[in-house]
Formats: sequence, structure tokens, C-alpha cells
Amino acid sequence: MNRIAVDTVASPSLTERSRTTMHAALAGTRRGPRTMLAFAGPAIVASVAYIDPGNFATNIQAGAGYGYALLWVVVLSNLIAMLFQSLSAKLGLVTGRNLAELCRDSLPRRCVIAMWIISELSAMATDLAEFMGGSIGVALLCHLPMLPAMCITAAVTYSLLQFEKRGFRPLELTIAALVGVIGLSYLAELTMTQVSWNAVASHAITPSIPDGGALTLAVGIVGATVMPHVLFLHSGLMQTRVSARNDRERATLLKFSNIEVVVALGVAGLINLAMVIMASGAFHQGNPDIVSIETAWRTLTPLLGSAAAGIFLAALIASGISSSVVGTMAGQMIMQGFVGFHVPLWVRRLVTMAPAFVVVACGVDPTRALVSSQVVLSIALPVPMIALVWFTSRTAVMGRFRNRMITNAAALVCTVVVLCLNFVLIAQAFGG
Repeated sequence: MNRIAVDTVASPSLTERSRTTMHAALAGTRRGPRTMLAFAGPAIVASVAYIDPGNFATNIQAGAGYGYALLWVVVLSNLIAMLFQSLSAKLGLVTGRNLAELCRDSLPRRCVIAMWIISELSAMATDLAEFMGGSIGVALLCHLPMLPAMCITAAVTYSLLQFEKRGFRPLELTIAALVGVIGLSYLAELTMTQVSWNAVASHAITPSIPDGGALTLAVGIVGATVMPHVLFLHSGLMQTRVSARNDRERATLLKFSNIEVVVALGVAGLINLAMVIMASGAFHQGNPDIVSIETAWRTLTPLLGSAAAGIFLAALIASGISSSVVGTMAGQMIMQGFVGFHVPLWVRRLVTMAPAFVVVACGVDPTRALVSSQVVLSIALPVPMIALVWFTSRTAVMGRFRNRMITNAAALVCTVVVLCLNFVLIAQAFGG
């Protein structure tokens, strides 16, 4: 009995085993695809931000209103996301510090405080959208009012956050499983929907804007693509894994990181495409005016059957819970990075959930609140984007791993495009 207890205590955790595999791979003693899996995790966590409930709402409107016409916008958005997430990962990997910490140590104090406040507001706005989306799914699935559904969602997300105490690997695997649920759900949805794959392939690479409404929706898709909180988070996730001992190991880690970013965000992009394709097949011909998640769910049952509606809610709940967990992690990292201040996780979770409860208690439409939160994200977005491009292009910060000229050019163009589109979103929100 004692021998068994000793062996159990002595057995390495999932995180420790992952670190051992990583060190062996960096030393060149382990190779192969299975070894590469040990380095996977940060980009999978970051990818959740690109398939959150806000994406559900936007993609449903795009598919219902314009069929396949805006698929190319989803593809473009995903390519921009890959670029900036790879820069964020590179920053954390090369410097050993996250974006918020570098801002704190490199910029004037007043600027840092302003950036911290703006970033905190963006994290709360993000969590409002994500938490609200998951709660909508629970309310519809269990036929509950919003407030009890929000309490259930809060309990589940807080429970998942406890996995972080066991190291990075258990939480990453949990989030990966939830991403898998979303992906499989939409794969199942596609089998229930009539799809013209030739038209899908054509519209995915051919830009077209049918009318002014499509332009507004395209602005919404691209302008809200890069999430402020996940740019901070990805750089921080690279700190907690394995430290490179020299530039050769940094180059190896960077290669694995870039591969993971392409794969993880590629999967997220395919899920977004599947959302648009499903909405097009289900709603475009007879219900092009679908604008809310609740309406989409109710319309799916008579069109595709109760199974399709149930799968839709399963994907929405998995999306809301996983993205809400990631949003809380990002908020904690932003606070610690900018001001070095740590609060208990339950306090952080309570603070970020409070606006959602206030919104529902005041009788505000949940979907409207979800869309409105994207305006706050648009205002906050310039902070991490500009800081990220600036830091990763500096030799003093990155050494020989600074951005190449072509990377800088692409990042600057994408920054200008995304920021201009976000200004358009803000102007539209205020009646401009």
C-alpha cells in the first residue's frame, strides 16, 4: 500500500512530462510528429478568441444575408490573425516577457496607466460578449431565464479555471477539447446542409461586396478580427512553458510556434467558414434577415431538425465557456503585466462577470449587448497592435529575431487596414 502511494506521488504531472519532452526535442534526442505535439497549446488557447460568440453572430448574419459572398472576408481576417498571433508568440518566446510587461518597462508611467485602463476595459468587454454568448446557449438549451443560465455558466468557467493550478497542460487540453466540440459540431451541421462546394471555393478567393449592407458586415468581420486581450495573452503563454538556452533553441521553438499558429488558427478559420456556409445553406433562401443567435436557433429546428438546433447550441456553449476562460486568463495577465498587481482568481472572475449581470438585470437584449461590446474592443485595439509591431521590429528588444522588412511591411499594412475598419465601426456605432 505504501509503495503504491509513494509511486503515485512521485509520478510526474502532465506539465512536467511535457517539459521533459520539450527539453529532449530541443537537445535533439527526440524527433517526430508526436514530439511536436508537446509544443502545442498556446496557439490553441489563443484560437478560441476567433471562434467566440461574437463570431457566431457575425458569421450567421453574413451567411443568412449574403450567402457565400463574404467568405473571402473570413479568409482575409484569418490571415491577419495568423500574422499578429505569430508576432505575439515570438515576442514572448524571444524576450521571456509578455507584451504588458514590456510596455510597463519601456514606456512613460502615465502612458502605461492609460494603456492598462484601456486594456482592462477591453478584457471586460470581451468577457461580456463571451460570457453572454455561453449563457444564451445554456438558457436556450435548458429553457431557463438568462440570470440562472449565467450562474451556471459562471460556475462551469470558474471550475475550468482551477485546472491552471495543475500546470499549463491540463487547461490547454481542456480548451483543446472544447475547440474540438465546436469543430465537430459544425462538421455535423455541414452534413445536414446543402452546400455548393464549387461556389464556396470561388467566393473564398474572389472579393465581392454586393451592397452597402455587405460592406458594413465585411467591416464588422475584419474590424473585429484581432482581439486585444489575446495579443497580450499569447505572448504571456510562451513564458510559462520552456526556456530556450541559446539562439539555436529559440529558432527551434519559433519554428514549432509558427507551425502551431498556422494549424490552430487554420482550424479556427475553417470553423468560421463552416459557420457562414451553414447559415447560407439554412437561412439565405428563405430567412435572409436572421440577425440574432436566438432567432437562428429557433429557425434551425423547422428547417434542419431538432438535432441541428441542438448541435448549434452545443457549439455555442463550448465557444462561450472556453472563450470566457481565456478572457479571464488574459485579464489576469494584463493586470499583472502592467501594474504587477495580483488578485485572487475568483475576484477577477467576479469583476469581469459583473457587467454581464448588470446588463441582463437592466433588461438589455443579450445579443445587442454582445454586439455593443465589440465597439469597446475596437477602441482598445490600437494599444496592443501598435505596441506589438513596434517591439517586434526593434533590434534592442528582439536581437537577431527582429521582424524582417517584409514582415514589418505586412504588419504595418494589416494594422492600418484593421484600425481604419475599426474606426468605421466606431463611427457607425455613434451614427456616423
